[in-house]
Amino acid sequence: MKTLLLVLVAFLPALSALGQPTLPITSTRSTAYGSNAKVGKYANVRGFKLYYEVYGAGKPLLFIHGNGGSIRDFSNQIPHFARNYNVIAVDSRAQGKSTDTSDSLTYEMMADDVNALLDQLHLDSCYVVGWSDGGINGLLLAMRHPEKVKKLAITGANLWPDTTALEPSLVNWIVSTNDSLAKVTQTPAVKAQKKLLNLMAFHPHISTADLTNVKCPTLVIGGDHDVILPKHTMLIAEAIPNSYLWILPNSGHSTLVRYKDIFNQVVGDFFKTPYRKTRGMAQLD
Repeated sequence: MKTLLLVLVAFLPALSALGQPTLPITSTRSTAYGSNAKVGKYANVRGFKLYYEVYGAGKPLLFIHGNGGSIRDFSNQIPHFARNYNVIAVDSRAQGKSTDTSDSLTYEMMADDVNALLDQLHLDSCYVVGWSDGGINGLLLAMRHPEKVKKLAITGANLWPDTTALEPSLVNWIVSTNDSLAKVTQTPAVKAQKKLLNLMAFHPHISTADLTNVKCPTLVIGGDHDVILPKHTMLIAEAIPNSYLWILPNSGHSTLVRYKDIFNQVVGDFFKTPYRKTRGMAQLD
């Protein structure tokens, strides 16, 4: 593989290569989500500039994207939820417009970044939607700063990076691509990409026991053909005390793209409806 192709490797194209549908994401009403000069701002948090955009009014709702992604990945969600919420969409550290040249990157760092942003915005709590790595960040935000998360909806998250959690072909791709990147000239672009691959290759390290510290109601989502194995998604839901599980049929990793309308409806209903915890035998209705 040529160096140029290696540099341009990103997470979502990798999913496409594995047979997971990566559909085009279109902006609604011509709004350039993720590159909107009218609303885009930078917050100085924890040693770097975190880029974010704010839309709508109402209760605060935070969107956190996946590995190598950006605010743009929520182009199908932002206009829908901005009708009733104060939507805060962020570019995670070292991704999108949030440049960070440091060598290290962890999910814990990114969770603490968004917590610092919420502090700067004087928000004591919010609803949270996280996709893929953003789901991991959402879980860690709920564990490390539980007062900040009212309700959490995550799709395509994992607790650890091996083949008990991820599709083996994805694990093999991550390892082989990471090895290939180590052999080419270490330009800033290569180093930045390797930092994101290292994140997937060696992190996170969350136990099911850790998830008992997620106290907020949580909607755990996955596709039945997701690169995050459905049995792993079920494991996450079972470990969180107040959770619902939603596995979408005929869906890969891009649940909120392929099924954007029903995704928005179900997540919106989850945020609006009080959590109902079953007792004893499962409820029939």
